[in-house]
Amino acid sequence: MPPRTQSDFQHALRRCRPALLWVAGFSLFINLLMLTPALYMLQVYDRVITSGSKETLLMLTLVAIFLLAVMVGLELVRSRLLVRVGNHLDTLVSGRLYRAMFSRGLASPGEGSGQPLDDLRTVRQFISGNGLFAFFDAPWVPIYLIILFVFNVWFGVFATGAGLLLLGLAIVNEKASQRLLAEAGHEHIQAQAQLGSNLRNAEVLHAMGMLPAIMQRWEVRHVKALIRQSQASDRSSGLSNLSKGLRILAQSLILGLGALLVLEASITPGMMIAASIIMGRALAPIDQMIGSWKSFVGCRDAYQRLDALCRDVAVETRRLSLPPPKGEVAAESLTLAPPGAAKPVLHELDFHIACGEHVGIIGPSAAGKTTLARALLGVWVPESGAVRLDGADLRHWNRDELGPHIGYLPQDIELFDGTISQNIARFGEVDDAQVVTAAKKAGVHEMILRMPEGYETPIGAASGALSRGQRQRIGLARALYGRPVLIVLDEPNANLDDAGERALAEALRQLKAEGTTLFVISHRRSVLADVDKLMVLNDGRLRLLGARDEVLARIAVPRSSQTVPGKPSRSRASHAELTAGVGVS
Repeated sequence: MPPRTQSDFQHALRRCRPALLWVAGFSLFINLLMLTPALYMLQVYDRVITSGSKETLLMLTLVAIFLLAVMVGLELVRSRLLVRVGNHLDTLVSGRLYRAMFSRGLASPGEGSGQPLDDLRTVRQFISGNGLFAFFDAPWVPIYLIILFVFNVWFGVFATGAGLLLLGLAIVNEKASQRLLAEAGHEHIQAQAQLGSNLRNAEVLHAMGMLPAIMQRWEVRHVKALIRQSQASDRSSGLSNLSKGLRILAQSLILGLGALLVLEASITPGMMIAASIIMGRALAPIDQMIGSWKSFVGCRDAYQRLDALCRDVAVETRRLSLPPPKGEVAAESLTLAPPGAAKPVLHELDFHIACGEHVGIIGPSAAGKTTLARALLGVWVPESGAVRLDGADLRHWNRDELGPHIGYLPQDIELFDGTISQNIARFGEVDDAQVVTAAKKAGVHEMILRMPEGYETPIGAASGALSRGQRQRIGLARALYGRPVLIVLDEPNANLDDAGERALAEALRQLKAEGTTLFVISHRRSVLADVDKLMVLNDGRLRLLGARDEVLARIAVPRSSQTVPGKPSRSRASHAELTAGVGVS
């Protein structure tokens, strides 16, 4: 079996190792200085009280104060260092996680969430919290036990037995709460994802009175998470309190054992007090582990999810930079199934579109039009075949280099938190002239000027202050920004009024004059008036492709066997299928 390679998250943790070694070094000195109270009591009882020397007491006290002050300083440095380690880990992997979340959102539409960043916060908080100190202090437990054995073998045996008992409780705590905490975490994540989906559709829920039913569905998961969390907390807290009580009892009983040994003249009174203090330090890390077990389990589960995400979503490798595209598009045996779909939606599509051609894509609902749009943009990866831009497979372009040359207007317009100018400029460096040019092309310049702050008007992701038509026109301006060579418009006039329709028609004519390659999906004939070609899809197959007037003439005739010369149909389709949703009777 080949060795398992490190994930990006594990690699980031490895880069934090030098700092953690420094923390371990500080822990070494801190635990040495933890012996100060025990040694101080040992000297007070065995030297000061027997000798009656006040000067010795003063010197011992001053030394103890100095050593404890140093210990406090080291603990402060250790705590701050761990905070910096957590922040360093965050800066190393947060960008990688953001890209991985984005890629997973593309691969599984509707399932994207911010949970990985929450998991990263959980790991960071555990690293910078007190729970991790127990793991750095645990290696010192055997050292403390050896010191107790040096004092007296019965001290060592007693403390070892108490330590093993507390360790057994820690193991029982893990077994008792592991499954419940995992189930609680899963239910919580699902409830949060469901809540996010509900909030995105708040208008629909409110308008149709669906809130009580939807809320009930959310409450089922939420209550399940609470029940599992409560059960795990009850078990964990019970064992934690039992552990604390046993530790206090052990520290008390070792004094009784020490008194017995003093009476037998086996040890001095100072050793009795020192042994009690040292055993308390020996058992403290175990007790602290039990107390912080819940946060440790949460950190472990978060780490496993992050590690799995980094392994499942590969890092996009940089490819050789290609020359700026001109807009020639071709599909070669394109077969594509949307993420999560069992069967392909597009089947063996072949076509070639020259630079500057405008193509209308028509067909009935569920014919594969929007799927084809996403394939043309490289959003979804084909199962077989390829989409080529200027002869290069879309998968061979660096997306950040290709993106500025592509414009896209989806059916559902998403605007982002920022100003109108930032949205149009795609949140890159705002070129004022190009922003205004794109807005004028989309016929939205005058509308923006009438807004309270013009192009600097802030808008949110929901864009509640804008109508759907305004959002669509701003989205069109964003698609036109920077003079892209390939533009895909999916139902660009779905929310437009007459003025918007005229502005859209003018924009398409200007794109034609500029030689921009355009694919436009629409059920309205008005948008298709000036296209060069029409592409007819049905059942995910290319039924017809040719000059606009020729295709319209053929689908207007109720004969399914006709095809465009040079573009034979791949299967027969009825006249009703070809004309459905085209506006042709």
